[in-house]
Amino acid sequence: MAQIRRIFSGIQPSGIAHLGNYLGAIQRWVQLQDECSSVLYSIVDLHSLTVPQAPLLLRENIRGMVVCLLACGVDPHKSILFQQSQVYRIMVVTGRLAPDCHRYYITHLRGW
Repeated sequence: MAQIRRIFSGIQPSGIAHLGNYLGAIQRWVQLQDECSSVLYSIVDLHSLTVPQAPLLLRENIRGMVVCLLACGVDPHKSILFQQSQVYRIMVVTGRLAPDCHRYYITHLRGW
């Protein structure tokens, strides 16, 4: 039986992609499309909400990142490219796990 090699990675839409994005991730993402049987890439826009964002600028950055990934060689026929906030189940799981995760860390504080 052949082993399935699955890769998942994400990138924040924090603005214009730069050389560091390309050399650090995007270049490897393009290579992995041919090396792995299942490749999923995500625009992790919910992660970018940890700092204040202007909604219109965030939408523009998301579109810009998608265009950049496609221009650099990420092929939608070889990989799955999706926007994190468009997957409903991610929001549901986060909503269920987040309160328990914070409680765990709080209980280990001395003042608690």
